[in-house]
Amino acid sequence: MVRDPRARDELDPEVVLDALDDADARSIIRALDEPMTASELSDACDIPLSTTYRKLDLLTEASLLLEGTEVRSDGHHTTRYEVAFEEVRIALDEERRFEIAVEQRDRSAEERLADMWSQVRRET
Repeated sequence: MVRDPRARDELDPEVVLDALDDADARSIIRALDEPMTASELSDACDIPLSTTYRKLDLLTEASLLLEGTEVRSDGHHTTRYEVAFEEVRIALDEERRFEIAVEQRDRSAEERLADMWSQVRRET
């Protein structure tokens, strides 16, 4: 399942804060200088693969990672993850509730095409 954090209307502050509070999740974010697979992240962060998948789910649910399909000529496509934000701002509103603002990074034409391919794969 490929998820697009841009499709979300409103972020759940608790979900974002839970993701940012997780040491393994922060390690994954730090490791993502370029798109990587779950296996590559597991190795880079020294986290068991099963745990890596749980952390990737946590981060994509919080709209902090993009999940996309890398199309390979051999037909064995793979899922790659990348950081979806430039900045995360946390503030308190007048009623002392947390407000979360995640500034999304700009997407290249190649990334937008990969997103469209992912959508086509989901619908077929």
